[in-house]
Amino acid sequence: MNREAVIQGEGILNLIPQRPPIVMVDSFFGFEENRSYSGLTVTTDNLFCEAGRLQEPGIIEHIAQSAAARIGFIYTRQGEKVPLGFIGSVDKLKIYNLPEAGMKLFTEITVVQEVFDITLISAQVKTEEELIAECKMKIFIKKE
Repeated sequence: MNREAVIQGEGILNLIPQRPPIVMVDSFFGFEENRSYSGLTVTTDNLFCEAGRLQEPGIIEHIAQSAAARIGFIYTRQGEKVPLGFIGSVDKLKIYNLPEAGMKLFTEITVVQEVFDITLISAQVKTEEELIAECKMKIFIKKE
């Protein structure tokens, strides 16, 4: 995965519908074919950070927003409005460790299948050295 951000900081807000304090992606590293790459630096002021660690709901939300950033990037490149997406299901979720404040998360989203307005993704969340979490997620895209 390329670790040079294509979009970061405030620019992320053009890709996702979420707004502070619920923004859980701070970097987008791009995509290739059916994969996209995003990141988050865990901070103590993060809504989902407790006792210096990002909690499970924060990891799940980070995965969902990473998938949203992929869709947002594609739509903005086409000059179209970024659609809303909703988590339909989270399957085979495994969280191996809760990342500490200061850690940088790198997330790979792989599109497994797209049927109409439903996208099935597989996600892996890593730090520099360690797999933090993985799951499959079904996302419904609300197109206008």
